[in-house]
Amino acid sequence: AQSKVLITCDGAWLRGKTINLKDIADEAIRRSPVVQNVIVFKRTGQDVHMEAGRDFWWHELMSLPVASTKFDTVPMDAEDPLFILYTSGTTGKPKGVLHTCGGYQVYIATTLKYAFDVKDEDRWWCAADPGWITGHSYIVYAPLILGLTSFIYEGAPNYPYPDRWWKMAEKYGITILYTAPTAIRGLMRFGDAWVKRHNLDSIRLLGTVGEPINPEAWRWYHRVVGREQCPIIDTWWQTETGGFMITPTPVVPLKPGSATLPFTGIDADVVRENGESCDANEDGYLVIKRPWPGMARTVWGDPDRYVSQYWKEFEAQGWYFTGDSARRDKDGYFWIIGRMDDVIKVSGYRLGTAEVESALVSHPDVAEAACIGVPDELKGNVIHAFCILNAGKVGDDALVDELKKHVRTEVGPIAVPAVIEFVDSLPKTRSGKIMRRLLKAKVMGKPLGDTSTLAD
Repeated sequence: AQSKVLITCDGAWLRGKTINLKDIADEAIRRSPVVQNVIVFKRTGQDVHMEAGRDFWWHELMSLPVASTKFDTVPMDAEDPLFILYTSGTTGKPKGVLHTCGGYQVYIATTLKYAFDVKDEDRWWCAADPGWITGHSYIVYAPLILGLTSFIYEGAPNYPYPDRWWKMAEKYGITILYTAPTAIRGLMRFGDAWVKRHNLDSIRLLGTVGEPINPEAWRWYHRVVGREQCPIIDTWWQTETGGFMITPTPVVPLKPGSATLPFTGIDADVVRENGESCDANEDGYLVIKRPWPGMARTVWGDPDRYVSQYWKEFEAQGWYFTGDSARRDKDGYFWIIGRMDDVIKVSGYRLGTAEVESALVSHPDVAEAACIGVPDELKGNVIHAFCILNAGKVGDDALVDELKKHVRTEVGPIAVPAVIEFVDSLPKTRSGKIMRRLLKAKVMGKPLGDTSTLAD
């Protein structure tokens, strides 16, 4: 992005430890020497390196006679740049997506207001990282535009104990909780008791974001956290779309694992390679057929990539190609399968990783799963599965056999993984998306490639 000024703080707290953010910033600057000045906010108070002439403390700058907290509002054109946000990079090098002032802010405020039916008395908790699009849109911009009371938490969901979130939701009277399926699955591992220790009657709506939620996690979220009373607003959208694209509202009948129907004004479809609409329950390409206010305007510094990535696939029709595969059922409900890159072809059959992963997670011993396709001379590809087990469960050969039988029953013989590997964690972006390309590179002994958005 050719940034010249970097604003950071000395550190942050996570799981009882101080994370030295200034050291991370210094390392980034060494790799990108275009930064001329760094402004550092003192927060955790540990000693950090401050380079003379380049680095400045915020409090020292604000103590200068010329400093002021008052400034005139600058009118901006609707198409002036608002921010550049780099996408997660689950499948390759991150892209600098550019959003503009007018359409983006109108769209995110509208989607939040109507998808979650927000009211003046609500206490909204979007449990996301402010550094990704959900945090930008639904922690920062939309709640401020709507004047919504927001709850913001810094820390892990299960530290010091697995009821950290539920304790805060009870204490502060949260009415709407919006989080990622990966967080839900992670908290499922600890069972129902941690949730049931707290009175969550204040919560009236639940939401999910970031990836398709498997039905098992949806049901747990609805039954245990929502007391079987709270609608789950399962939203599908992207960094590039700015805000919700396919989402229920509180009055739309729900189906576990489906994002339901397009938001008002969004013309979405599932099509074949030739652009024809797919039949009911047929997998295809998820496309958006008409413009919407919150759409990204370009990829910063690489307009050709913007065209090739999103508009080339269905250039003749003028449709936006999401890069996701999906299907629609007989009721018109959308079921997001995952990235097209996450579709595995086994013996000529196309399988979405989400299908196999959902089958694995539906087993009572499995908390989370990720699947990749590995080349095979006979079948073209075979499935290699990685599983995180629930607390107290042990992975052994007997469980491997049991899980294979379970997948065979749930999906079919073609979906049975050739290999099931038990792991303690999975590589994820800070937005909670599993970086399957890193798993594949590790299995095949290839370079990991770009890891700039890897959370850990």
